[in-house]
Amino acid sequence: MIILLCCALSNLMAQHSFSFNSGPAMSRYQDSLIKISEQMFNLPENNERYAKNAEFIKTLVNSLKKQGSFAYPFDSLKKITVLKSPDNSFRIFSWALPVDDGSYRFFGAIQIATKDGKLKLLPLIDETASISNPNLITDNKKWYGARYYEVIPVLNNGKPAYYVLLGWKGHNARTSKKVIEVLSFDKDQAVFGKPVLEGAKGSTVKNRVIFEYNKLNSMTLSLDKSTNMIVFDHLAPFSPDMAGNFEFYASDLSFDAYKLINGRLKLVENVELKNDPNAMDEFYADPTDKSIRPVKKL
Repeated sequence: MIILLCCALSNLMAQHSFSFNSGPAMSRYQDSLIKISEQMFNLPENNERYAKNAEFIKTLVNSLKKQGSFAYPFDSLKKITVLKSPDNSFRIFSWALPVDDGSYRFFGAIQIATKDGKLKLLPLIDETASISNPNLITDNKKWYGARYYEVIPVLNNGKPAYYVLLGWKGHNARTSKKVIEVLSFDKDQAVFGKPVLEGAKGSTVKNRVIFEYNKLNSMTLSLDKSTNMIVFDHLAPFSPDMAGNFEFYASDLSFDAYKLINGRLKLVENVELKNDPNAMDEFYADPTDKSIRPVKKL
């Protein structure tokens, strides 16, 4: 039976886990990474940020070359997301570098747990600009970049069949994006995208789902533990004549969700939630501002 895992998996031990004394060397690397990342995000020009980003990547890779680095949490590295899978089989480093025009370039890597503690690293190369069809199945060298904040394993016969990644994608000076990505592995090679996301009846099954909305607003997209569903704000235009122009989209205060059924994630509309808002959500714009208030869905 295929089931969607919640936080209960966090106490499972991976087959390839190992003990590791973080030691002063890894702490020094983390201190260097913190310093470089702070400088990187405070630089005013593109070329300066990219140069400092290259220094950050080199330092990160050198730190991960240390024997047993997979066990070091990098939990003080706040500007970079380090997200470990609940089954402890891999972790993803991801971050977004701002660009002068208000857009973002994404960087990252997947570190796979190994029996001997040696480094196995898959660089993530953001090729968003060259991906004409965002529904394509790709790999780590043609990555639809995002900064991930949640990983959800989906099991088949007790082993992960694939992982659902929730991420913030940014976009430009007017709109933001979030993404539901599907990650699987084929002989330790990353595969992004899988035809498991089913929409309304009669719609095409998707390999990933992308949401776009007004940059001044926020969007909830997270695993709701009480229902075991991936819940998200229903996005709607501020007025009907703005349909299709995502600069004028925001939450209409209702929620939809994806529920796992027979190995696929099926859309469930108008979900009622009783849990508190997700603390990781971005801040909403002032709801009294009529110029950005969405139309309530009937």
